Amino acid sequence: MFSLDNVQIILVGITHPGNIGAAARAMKTMGLSQLRLVQPKHFPSAEATARATGADDVLVNAQVFDTFEESLKDCHLIVGTSTRQRTIAWPVLTPKACAEKASECAGRVAIVFGREQYGLTNQELELCNYLVQIPTNPTFSSLNVAAAVQILAYELRISNEALKLENVNSSLPAPASAEAIAQFYQHLEQTLIDIEVLDPQNPRQLMRHLHRLFNRVQLFDSEVSLLRGILTAAQARRKT
Repeated sequence: MFSLDNVQIILVGITHPGNIGAAARAMKTMGLSQLRLVQPKHFPSAEATARATGADDVLVNAQVFDTFEESLKDCHLIVGTSTRQRTIAWPVLTPKACAEKASECAGRVAIVFGREQYGLTNQELELCNYLVQIPTNPTFSSLNVAAAVQILAYELRISNEALKLENVNSSLPAPASAEAIAQFYQHLEQTLIDIEVLDPQNPRQLMRHLHRLFNRVQLFDSEVSLLRGILTAAQARRKT
């Protein structure tokens, strides 16, 4: 099952330590914690810690690698980021599609960000399964690496929350059958007549409004039973 803990944010050849700290902060705000650094110019660094603004634990637990290949060894899905069109085409994903693809992977996922000046090399991209491009202003596409991390981290979190919601919804019982709902409406109408809330000679739109209300809710069988129990109690009170 997909987990944000399986996502490895890999920064390759970052020269400014402040970018590492800002990336760590961006990660932590979205619930990501696994940071890998490939040949950082300055790390550890007081500037990185200062820019992390509370995400010190992400920096402390960051893994540092001498080669890009080493950083990928245990990863099952590798997505490289780039703003430039390449001479050789790679399968390209949007940030949202990247997050959805990641959520389908049960193993470790690597989201890779390249150097501040020129990103990832073609040789590094050859090790990636996909390329992700963040839509930007075509006349000014320069995006800070930490900002790029923030965008991808946000999409990963949104995808993860949607996945959790699907799992919750899939564990819920099915709504009550149409037959059970029809019997409930009959019971409801008769009860409203018995307690003189509904005049069968002049019903107006009351039952139509109630149908619309309960149809929106999509009652479960247990809820139908609960409501019918209340109706039965109301009928019994009326007779005494």
